[in-house]
Amino acid sequence: MGPKTAKVYETIRTRLASGEYAPGDKMPSERALVEELGIGRTALRQVLARLVAEGALEVRGRSSYRVPGGVSVNTPEGLEPWRIHGERDVYDNRWVKLQLWDVEPPGVARFEHHVVKLHHVAITAVLDDQDRVLMMWRYRFVPQQWGWEVPGGIVDDEEDPADTALREVVEETGWRPKSVEHIVTYQPMVGMVDSPHEIFVGHGAEQVGSPTDLEEAGHIEWVSLTDIQGLMARGELMASGTLVALLHILASRGNPGLTAAH
Repeated sequence: MGPKTAKVYETIRTRLASGEYAPGDKMPSERALVEELGIGRTALRQVLARLVAEGALEVRGRSSYRVPGGVSVNTPEGLEPWRIHGERDVYDNRWVKLQLWDVEPPGVARFEHHVVKLHHVAITAVLDDQDRVLMMWRYRFVPQQWGWEVPGGIVDDEEDPADTALREVVEETGWRPKSVEHIVTYQPMVGMVDSPHEIFVGHGAEQVGSPTDLEEAGHIEWVSLTDIQGLMARGELMASGTLVALLHILASRGNPGLTAAH
């Protein structure tokens, strides 16, 4: 990708990140983009193909592109949330807090419900231009099992999660992405545990040194996306953040290998 093509790529990515092209929007036609951005059609298609491969765009019909994320289902209305009458700590330290909440669901008698509060974390799947993801082979002593994971860690107080995502990749792998894109925030055990997980996808990583977090590092490898379903079948992708990030990437590409095992 030459300098001019790379500039057009960055221009479109910036528009996507800023919301100028919003989720569900149809992209301008190839002819309109060629005229506006001053680029040849062949080079433009190279840019668009890369954005599709990264999950930033979807192909809809011949030479028609759309921003992912548009939905047709409406948000239900008229439903009441649970009432929270109070809470009390049962156990609290720097890693975990256990509480009892006095709650009242609509039409149900009040009762106490356990709530576990854990840290806010950021997790990043870093992709290269060969459709590989940067992963670590780690031993987890709680399930007493080895598995593949993408980098991630705790968001410090007042730290931007995107900064956490970059920092953790460097500390745990020695690679630094040129950019990270926020994909989703989710809760891994939403019925009882409060631990916001921020998922990012990174691109354009360069090796800047060796891992500094030796407890986390383990073995580091660039793993082909074509191997992800096989690793899932072998039970080697245990961490929920890793699964959410990788499944997002595969789904956004319309991955034909992401099917039920026979």
